[in-house]
Amino acid sequence: MMRTWISPVLLLLCGSLAATGLVRDGSPGEAAAFLLMFTLLAAVHSPLVFPRSVGASEAERRGAADGRPVVYWRPGCVYCLRLRFRLGRRARRAHWVNIWRDPAGAAAVRAANEGNETVPTVVVAGRPHTNPDPAWVREQLAPSA
Repeated sequence: MMRTWISPVLLLLCGSLAATGLVRDGSPGEAAAFLLMFTLLAAVHSPLVFPRSVGASEAERRGAADGRPVVYWRPGCVYCLRLRFRLGRRARRAHWVNIWRDPAGAAAVRAANEGNETVPTVVVAGRPHTNPDPAWVREQLAPSA
């Protein structure tokens, strides 16, 4: 769990240090803008922008029952962010597994990707798809699914 928050905390620390330097140089407006930018970057790279993660076994069970995709992801992954933002509200319909919090999820991703933890890996109907096109994933999340 600690590893999940390393990137956001580092971004906040860097932003705070840079803003402190700008305030000392007499530029409080630039410091505020800089701090805001780093705070937004930290939020985007945190697990907070993703739907609540479940364990891999629970996600697989739910996916088999309702036919919805299982999305394996990790914080800080720009491809995961891209998928999440392009899905919009529909992202909540998928079952999300944070591979940094769930060893079984990480193992499932390695099994699907020749030993690599390549994310996002989306499993639909038992078939893994590595870094699929967000439009295709959105189709899989259609109300009829």
